[in-house]
Amino acid sequence: MRIPVVRVVVGAALLTVGYAAGRLAPVEPVEAAQATRVFEMRTYTTNEGRMPALHARFRDHTIRFFNKYNMTSVGYWTPQEGPLAQNTLIYIIAHPSREAAKESWAKFQADPEWVKVRNDSQVAGTILSKPPDSVFLVPTDYSPIK
Repeated sequence: MRIPVVRVVVGAALLTVGYAAGRLAPVEPVEAAQATRVFEMRTYTTNEGRMPALHARFRDHTIRFFNKYNMTSVGYWTPQEGPLAQNTLIYIIAHPSREAAKESWAKFQADPEWVKVRNDSQVAGTILSKPPDSVFLVPTDYSPIK
């Protein structure tokens, strides 16, 4: 029961922090495009001892692929304390639309270079203990980040 509460609190905090990131990152100038923009909050849970491998994969490869496929990084976080601090990565990326997100993920997952990176990063063992949790979010009319 604690995890859903943690996810809601962390999600709200991430979107607040994301506001600052959004002001620093390039923002689509077309208001119509922003009307369909969606944010995706993803939570990854690693197997014991595999968090460093996940960080290395994101740091060295994954973000580059996100950029290649038009997925805008808002931010990446780990819980500061408690059991989730040892095995949880939470991040938010933005997509021009829900349809664009679907297309971007399909291209990303089919990219032969990404497939090699993913496979190479798991030679010492599977990184994730379960499939990632994904929640699509749309900003409210009073949200400072859109």
